Amino acid sequence: MPVRPDAPQTRVWERFVALGDSFTEGLDDPDPSAPTEDRYVGWADRVAAALAARNAELGVPFGYANLAIRGRLIDAVVSEQLPAALALRPDLVSLSAGGNDVLRPRVSMRAVMERLEGAVVDLRDTGADVLLVTAPDVSWAPLVNRVHPRMVEYTANLWGVAQRTGAFVVDIYTLRALHDARLWAPDRIHLSSEGHTRVAGQALWTLGLEQDEDWTTPLDPAPHLTRIESLQADREWVANHLRPWLRRRIRRESSGDGRVPKRPQLSPLASPTP
Repeated sequence: MPVRPDAPQTRVWERFVALGDSFTEGLDDPDPSAPTEDRYVGWADRVAAALAARNAELGVPFGYANLAIRGRLIDAVVSEQLPAALALRPDLVSLSAGGNDVLRPRVSMRAVMERLEGAVVDLRDTGADVLLVTAPDVSWAPLVNRVHPRMVEYTANLWGVAQRTGAFVVDIYTLRALHDARLWAPDRIHLSSEGHTRVAGQALWTLGLEQDEDWTTPLDPAPHLTRIESLQADREWVANHLRPWLRRRIRRESSGDGRVPKRPQLSPLASPTP
């Protein structure tokens, strides 16, 4: 596995808080301890598990909270989750927000990034390290690739925010292993369990943790779909995922309406791995 030449290997974090939307809540990485419930693991939980395991070896305590809620826009993340996170006094915070704004028909990228940078500054002022996440490269994905230019713009701006604030960046835009439909859920927006595992690997590498698993190598090639099979898959995606999403937008509804964070307080992990 590649090793970061500037890896912060001497840093040991004890209080990790994750902020954001469905990506950080963990959709679509089902929680094996609750297979019949609407609960997910996700990349942030997997990162927390690795940090907890390292701290256990060092005899250092570790607590983790995940305040992310699906469907949240940047304004909600900043106004609802940020104050709660600051109250927990974390020394490491992951902040992935703005993705839902970018998917809207109209969006001010400047406004989104200003809100994001303001939140990072507030967190950095407390002495906490901040972990940001780029947008993925969706140029290869059928139909979803129409939002690719916005993903590029978001990612470019995110690197600027990180440079100005000293935040870490989990660069999933260049994680080529994600260029595979099997690493994504059927809705083509959320990651599968394998996708979340790969992102967690990239995040841990960013933080300087050594790993045994290879998260960068793509899966073996999948069987090639015929043109008819591809068209049928696109039709099913429109009917099962795009249309319901559009209906929610028209009704001003969110998939996160009425939901609360899955881990609102800092607490030890129940098991060493999710």
